[in-house]
Amino acid sequence: MEQKVVLITGASRGIGAAAARRFAAGGCRVVVNYHRSREQAEALAAEIGGWAVQADVSDPVQVGKMVDNVLDKFCQLDILICNAGVAQQKLFGDLTDEDWRRIFAVNVDGVFHTIRAALPHFIHRKAGKILTVSSMWGQVGGSCEAAYSAAKAAVIGLTKALAKELGPSGITVNCVSPGVIQTDMNAHLDGETMAALAEETPLGTIGTPEDVAEAMWYLASDAARFVTGQVLAPNGGLVI
Repeated sequence: MEQKVVLITGASRGIGAAAARRFAAGGCRVVVNYHRSREQAEALAAEIGGWAVQADVSDPVQVGKMVDNVLDKFCQLDILICNAGVAQQKLFGDLTDEDWRRIFAVNVDGVFHTIRAALPHFIHRKAGKILTVSSMWGQVGGSCEAAYSAAKAAVIGLTKALAKELGPSGITVNCVSPGVIQTDMNAHLDGETMAALAEETPLGTIGTPEDVAEAMWYLASDAARFVTGQVLAPNGGLVI
């Protein structure tokens, strides 16, 4: 069976790194994209037998070169996971133009640039799995996270629209929308806050990056061949 190639943006740590390990364990050739965390990305690539490639997803030129490099090296791309993201907690009235633009540049524009760059290859093959990453705040909104919530909601809208547009080309497009996950993105939260969030979660615990990676693995697998335009939410029941 042909070995599948997966490109994961923002894969040097957290959910992206867990996804890289899961897909490598599943027999895929994994491309680990990173922006600044070169050492972490290269160490992870060495660990899983993958390949690390640098690109700032907010820059369409860098993204185009990254995808071209992947296709030059492997001659194929089967799965694209748009995982790169940034978050910020701030009162709406304190948000600057720069804050707003940065959140959208990475979380929304980054998804747009990456999918656009890979799409000609997918359409030519009439096959491909595209996964986006939103957040529970993209589904219900989070206080003091207006920009992040708006950006992640945009990702869900984009996912659903593309699923309709690309379905006739044999391409599925789905979204993973995690709840509270133990990652660097939540490292600013103290133990008391995390404990309170765990208590609010019906399953009574905080999620792990591996929980999200398993959801991604399912959506990218043949088991999900008839699933597209959907939002799969590993959140322990916090948002239903």
